[in-house]
Amino acid sequence: MPEVRLVGPAGEQVGVVKIEVALRMAQEADLDLVEVSPNSAPPVCKLMDFGKFKYEAAQKVREARKNQTNTVIKTVRFGLKIDDHDYGTKKGQIQRFLKAGDKVKVIVLFRGREQSRPEMGVKMLHKLAEEIAEFGSVESTPSIDGRNMVMVIGPLRNKAEAKADAKREADKASKSQKAVVADAPADEN
Repeated sequence: MPEVRLVGPAGEQVGVVKIEVALRMAQEADLDLVEVSPNSAPPVCKLMDFGKFKYEAAQKVREARKNQTNTVIKTVRFGLKIDDHDYGTKKGQIQRFLKAGDKVKVIVLFRGREQSRPEMGVKMLHKLAEEIAEFGSVESTPSIDGRNMVMVIGPLRNKAEAKADAKREADKASKSQKAVVADAPADEN
């Protein structure tokens, strides 16, 4: 006769019993006999409400999906003859994206005769990588893709950590805002 290791409804160990005995106990308690660990010897079964079990498992899956974050690849394009101010603006964008936990694909566009000078693009991308080293690291080195040169920069922190830090900053800012409002003198009429 096959036997199972039975766990009671409150998690208490009942012991190794025959399947018929376990099924009868489940019927008497108006519960279901659920096989929890089929690969162990003997298999582990638990007395529980199967509908509740399925609902809790679905809740765990839903919670895990809610906490999951997708890394997005943002794209920033440069021309080879970019002005210093425009370069600074693009660099600021890249820093913001990396702080938010997103990857950044940096593309240098070559026009006309610029295609014969790819070392200029490599030089620009290496300079950019050095300037934003505190926010991200180079994941793929500069490579030529048709008329463009492409480099991917990954964030040092993942998306979930960046979201948590942003939430902490927002909470801190709202608390200090409330403190300022509370300290402000009341208008007298």
